[in-house]
Amino acid sequence: MKIRTVEYAGTLAQPDGPLPGDLPQVAFSGRSNVGKSSLINLLLRRHRSKIAHVSGQPGKTQAVNFYRVNDAFFLVDLPGFGYAKVPKAMRDGWKRLVEGYLAREQELRGVVHLVDCRRPPTELDLEMLDYLAVLGLPTLVVLTKIDKLKRSQRAAAVSTATRQLGIDPEQLVPVSSKTGEGRDILLAAVAALLAYGPGEESSEDGDGPHPADGGATSPDGGTPSGNGVETDAPADGKVDVRGAAAPSPEGEDASSEGGPRDGPEGGEDR
Repeated sequence: MKIRTVEYAGTLAQPDGPLPGDLPQVAFSGRSNVGKSSLINLLLRRHRSKIAHVSGQPGKTQAVNFYRVNDAFFLVDLPGFGYAKVPKAMRDGWKRLVEGYLAREQELRGVVHLVDCRRPPTELDLEMLDYLAVLGLPTLVVLTKIDKLKRSQRAAAVSTATRQLGIDPEQLVPVSSKTGEGRDILLAAVAALLAYGPGEESSEDGDGPHPADGGATSPDGGTPSGNGVETDAPADGKVDVRGAAAPSPEGEDASSEGGPRDGPEGGEDR
């Protein structure tokens, strides 16, 4: 997939509020301070003019923000969760907002859930994956800030995360927003999610498309479903995009317009 254009499309502040359009969607979730905004800026090639803003105050994202990419799909930034200093009433409101959005949205093709590679998955991470499993949403897990681990520590971090989250290693992508490591693999995985309509499966065993194979392809070699997404996957990046109900749950610089009213993400440790 090549990122050509990116623009802020709108914000959802209430569970039953209107959406900015009916394009396919891929949502990004994770705890406050997990590095979500930095990852989104990396994925969308927003280095000079960041579209997802990194704040020094955890918990600042209080709404669901939509970014229109290539006029083909929405990348959806969900509020970070787990910031203890935010009042309980506000945390409960975020929970209702996120769960309401995830449960109602028919164009949501999958969720990318972020976990800090230096810390074990929390109870909230496990609850989120369980909820996605109940909804039957395909889920990928990204280990963020992988550059902060020594090479000798990375295999152990991946093994620990897959074991504690109950997923296969192919469902997990280590990524560094600082060095760009893992970006192409993650971008190919997002393209593979978008290549299938809600509820579709890519094979008889229910596994989703493998970005290593460029996602799913049509007879003429393009990406199916007519969503305008082109895959340009790396040959060595195999990520299994499978339904979370089973769960074990480079492009060019983009142009952009506008920005979210509630600037994501709070207190990220870059």
